[in-house]
Amino acid sequence: MPVIPRIAAFHADMAQWRRDIHAHPELAFEEFRTSDLVAAKLAEFGVEVYRGLAETGVVGVLTGRGMSTRAIGLRADMDALPMQEANGFAHASRHPGRMHACGHDGHTVMLLGAARYLAETRDFDGTVHLIFQPAEEGKGGGRRMVEEGLFEKFPCDRVFGMHNWPDLPAGAIGVLSGAVMAAADQFDIEIAGHGAHGAMPHHGTDPVVVACHVVTALQTLVSRNTDPLDSAVVSVTKIHGGTAHNVIPAEVTISGTMRSFRPETRRRLEEGLGRVAGNVAAAFGATARLFFRPGYPATVNTGPEVDLSVRAASRVVDEANIVRDTPPSMAAEDFAYMLRERPGTYVWLGQGAADGCPLHSPHYDFNNDVLPIGASYWASLVETALPRAGGAN
Repeated sequence: MPVIPRIAAFHADMAQWRRDIHAHPELAFEEFRTSDLVAAKLAEFGVEVYRGLAETGVVGVLTGRGMSTRAIGLRADMDALPMQEANGFAHASRHPGRMHACGHDGHTVMLLGAARYLAETRDFDGTVHLIFQPAEEGKGGGRRMVEEGLFEKFPCDRVFGMHNWPDLPAGAIGVLSGAVMAAADQFDIEIAGHGAHGAMPHHGTDPVVVACHVVTALQTLVSRNTDPLDSAVVSVTKIHGGTAHNVIPAEVTISGTMRSFRPETRRRLEEGLGRVAGNVAAAFGATARLFFRPGYPATVNTGPEVDLSVRAASRVVDEANIVRDTPPSMAAEDFAYMLRERPGTYVWLGQGAADGCPLHSPHYDFNNDVLPIGASYWASLVETALPRAGGAN
């Protein structure tokens, strides 16, 4: 159950592509150089290339041997993060304030590697759509592609995604059924009191004190109002208010993030944010207004596609390296929008960061050693999902 030999043979090419993309990171909807590189490589491999979805998105279309009308989609994200890289190696970011700190450079290259192999062999019956998506990092590029007709223009029966995961050993593949990544929402709560002199608080209604009580009370939405067997997070991450040491402000704004897996939990927490904040503020003679901004939905894998992914992974890695009990993550992923439209699976590819360097760290770098493993998984998935005559689906 090794890496596909042909993919192993061009490992050095993949590593070079990856370092090049890493050195030239581009932010959401600005992936012009990256999408040009992707389109050029796909065309070089003999893949049909389509551009324009979600501004910088690229879709490659590859048809196998046979007459099947089945089709699947494989998705990789291309964007970088707005952060400063702290690495000193030769392929570090050449653009201040931009960095591939989440491994999207590796994701892009693994799908390119699979495209090269699949275009050479075409040992499958059906069509594979190679989806290179912009703007995963908070800007909803996956949503934009869906809204602009991704699955109408490129029909897919199933859709699959993959992300590197430093918490797993290098080359391990983590997969589980159900929710694997959380829904992520943002909120702002504006608390209005009455300003006063800092030495005469009795002349006003102090929104700073109210905000402190609201922050404390919001913790009960998870600790006392959510089933302990359910998972949710309500984190206040910003408090803004006041301009001087001796002035009690008239307003304070608290902001944060809310994470959940189940739609009913998500709805209940949103309602709870406004209710708790409003009632606590009223108890002090102040008012509170909730501004809630829904973000990415939960990323939910479907059972049959999980089984398919496991079968594909077992052709590439040992059974011991297929991890089915890894816990879901409270982080979020806009591949969720594609999974709301089509059944599919989102898997994690072990990065093996022995030094403990996590995603979104200024010291992060994708592990080139796992590039052929990820590309082989993609190729195996296509051949497993779209078998030629005599194969098993």
